Amino acid sequence: MNWKLITTVSYYKTDISVSNKSKNLIDEINFLRKKRNAIILAHYYQEPAIQDIADFIGDSLELSRKASETSAEVIVFCGVHFMAETAKILSPNKTVLLPDFDAGCTLADDCQPDDFQKFLDKHPDHFAISYVNCSAAVKAKSDLICTSSNAVDLVKKLPKDLPILFSPDRNLGRWVERQSGRKLTLWPGRCLVHETFNEESLIKLKIKNPTAEVLAHPECQENLLDLADYIGSTSKLLNYSQNSKKDKFIVLTEPGIIHQMRLKDPLKTYIEVPGLDGCSCNECPYMRMNTLEKVLNCLKEMKPELHMDEQIRLMAYKPLKKMLDMSN
Repeated sequence: MNWKLITTVSYYKTDISVSNKSKNLIDEINFLRKKRNAIILAHYYQEPAIQDIADFIGDSLELSRKASETSAEVIVFCGVHFMAETAKILSPNKTVLLPDFDAGCTLADDCQPDDFQKFLDKHPDHFAISYVNCSAAVKAKSDLICTSSNAVDLVKKLPKDLPILFSPDRNLGRWVERQSGRKLTLWPGRCLVHETFNEESLIKLKIKNPTAEVLAHPECQENLLDLADYIGSTSKLLNYSQNSKKDKFIVLTEPGIIHQMRLKDPLKTYIEVPGLDGCSCNECPYMRMNTLEKVLNCLKEMKPELHMDEQIRLMAYKPLKKMLDMSN
């Protein structure tokens, strides 16, 4: 495996001592991941410094599948808790470390297993599809898992007379309804980051940048999706920005993806959508809990390690496996 070493840290707007400190951290991380036979995975919403040292960058499920395919014994998952759980579900014999164990997710937190069970009990004849952004315990109670990339296709493959529950993201669920033509019973969850975007800020940017294309994640609210030129998962937004003939984009998702967009095509312009008061307030506070220092510490101490009840893991694996089989 070829480890990437960052020798310049251009995104730091401080003095040279910070860059030197970062390089020293990266040197230590590189040494320890070789020693531990570890692989570092980073979600697109991680800070640029972590993206730049990762072996693989991607959406949560892409990363978990990559982890299961490698010979690494240790997975350092730079994301949030449910992502590390998904990696453990697919790679039970690997050690899974999460740099900050408190890195959660509002979608997963809004859908607690006991409450989800009550939801299921109220709709006993329904087929339960759960977005991958949920806990292992909720996955274990689900019939099928989906991602923002494949949700529409999976719903279309189900029998037309089958009633469907869709959890936990209501905005993604509404978008799947529109794209599939199916009526879904939605869990009322939402992503803190994607609900922060507002229509007025977006319209102002569209007026100021009339040639820019608006790229939106389907976790955004419906009124914002109506203003988008392209809607897709994080990885699909990245691919679209590369392949589009346009040279300017307004990006309606967590701004961590803009780092990858700039790396892929630095000649194009990518615009983050601010809040009404002009603040840059759409960074996921949970994703940004991971830092280079925490990555180094977890490799030093081999903790915090994610453990999972084997019965829950096996139950959660079934709907994940069903998704993978249906996606082939």
